[in-house]
Amino acid sequence: MKYIKFLLVGVLFGITLSKAEVISWFRIYEMFKLQSFHMYGVIGSAVAIGIILMYLFKKGTLKTLHGKDIIVEPKKKGIWRNLIGGIIFGLGWALGGTCPAPMYILLGKGVISILIVLFGAHLGTFLYHAVKHKLPH
Repeated sequence: MKYIKFLLVGVLFGITLSKAEVISWFRIYEMFKLQSFHMYGVIGSAVAIGIILMYLFKKGTLKTLHGKDIIVEPKKKGIWRNLIGGIIFGLGWALGGTCPAPMYILLGKGVISILIVLFGAHLGTFLYHAVKHKLPH
């Protein structure tokens, strides 16, 4: 019962993504073929909100519910880890037709074929955990 608020926020997030058609394979396909601005607008809005929130976190304006500062650790410098990670993420997104959050929304909507994509995503996560000590972090 302690985590019910997180479940409710997740359900609300899922409904929002579903109503915004962000989980639609056709919208994602349009985006990758540069035929529609819809997904770029959604992603751009999320990036803009993220930039503003990170600024407010670092400035100390936003705090936790208990009044404590939120400490944001600086990222390690280097373009290769971001480039390689982004390529892997983008290929998975293009091949699966979805990114991580919508996979569960699609499953909730009854799209059984998403189980194949979910299996691949979880397998990739476990493989990363198995080899992460050998990767340059």
